Amino acid sequence: METIEKPQIELLAPAGNLEKLKIAVLYGADAVYIGGQKFGLRSKAGNFTMEEIAKGVRFAHDHGAKVYVATNIIAHNDDLSGLAEYGKELVACGVDAAIVADPAILTTFRQEVPELEIHLSTQSSTTNAHAVTFWAKEGVTRVVLAREVTMDDITAIHRDVKVELETFIHGAMCSSYSGRCVLSNHMTNRDANRGGCAQSCRWNYQLYADEDESEGLAMMALQSGQDEFTMGSKDLCMIEQIPELLQAGVYSLKIEGRMKTIHYIATVVGTYRKAIDAYLAAPDQYVFQPAWYDELMKVTTRDFSTGFYYGNTNNASQVYGSTSTVSEVDFAGVVLDYDEQTQLALIEQRNAFRIGQEIEWIGPHRELFSQTISAIYSEDKTGLMQSNVPLQKVWVKTDAPVRPYDLMRTKKAAMITVSTAI
Repeated sequence: METIEKPQIELLAPAGNLEKLKIAVLYGADAVYIGGQKFGLRSKAGNFTMEEIAKGVRFAHDHGAKVYVATNIIAHNDDLSGLAEYGKELVACGVDAAIVADPAILTTFRQEVPELEIHLSTQSSTTNAHAVTFWAKEGVTRVVLAREVTMDDITAIHRDVKVELETFIHGAMCSSYSGRCVLSNHMTNRDANRGGCAQSCRWNYQLYADEDESEGLAMMALQSGQDEFTMGSKDLCMIEQIPELLQAGVYSLKIEGRMKTIHYIATVVGTYRKAIDAYLAAPDQYVFQPAWYDELMKVTTRDFSTGFYYGNTNNASQVYGSTSTVSEVDFAGVVLDYDEQTQLALIEQRNAFRIGQEIEWIGPHRELFSQTISAIYSEDKTGLMQSNVPLQKVWVKTDAPVRPYDLMRTKKAAMITVSTAI
């Protein structure tokens, strides 16, 4: 296994497929966590074949990053077939660690592939130092603490244990103890803890009052046109609390979202990278930049909260009615190539765009810049007015150089109707 230099603090990003892995690493992740096609909780995340895991590990290691594979189901007897062989394949691919929740998977890996580093999943709901110590004695080198721990809990745990601590800093929250929900099992016969969660807590529900005694009927508490009731929680966002997290003893800062788009991953990873680097460069002079928060708002998300970090949540941490904050931009495409002589970027389209539209460019090696689209050409350089075919490859005139894996966004409020030809 290739040795990767350990960062001072680790920024850990999700990757649902190989493209997302590359984006996460290029935009600043020190490590990524992925799922294989067995033993993981995100059965619909795309996931990696063994060949793709090996490719992802090579790419990550070439860029100084690590790869962890989620094997974090709560296993039943018939889930364990082939587990030892799977662990050996992960080692052969060069995977840096497996993320485990079930003691059966942990002990199997310890016995059959002792060279494979083990991290304890948040699915184990670890909330105290005694539990962390227990798992450390079982061979775990890192514990992903439950999302329900407070900042004070983390400080106390860090004081009493020697293993690395990892916590979530951004993304979806569970309305139950993470790893303890069975709503999906009851409502859809899909086991949330074996990879089949239907996210029942995210559905819209009608809220009923007590029975009307005169009619003997349950009366709807919400009238037509009012917000529907949902039990879902707001998303976690700790961009303003990076210093507190690091001072509390968190080593790995984890972003949730293996099923998110590459635009989401690039934006969130790149923003947290800036905040972490700014703090590590000069802790005493660190000042939070509101522009970082504004950048996070450029991906469609639920409203934000700080989860349980400052104590028990209340209704302000739950989503009632609208379940998302709609971004002011759309992810328009990813740069595949750039021609310096013509200043044309080859774009793989992800959402429609046209001449006259205001756009933004983001990238791992650049500051954001804006421009208006002045020219679009097909792959063979025929002039176009727009690109509206999914995954269409087109050339776009740029006002400054861009690079492969830079992303193009369109500003929704800046559409200009154009009737002239190129």
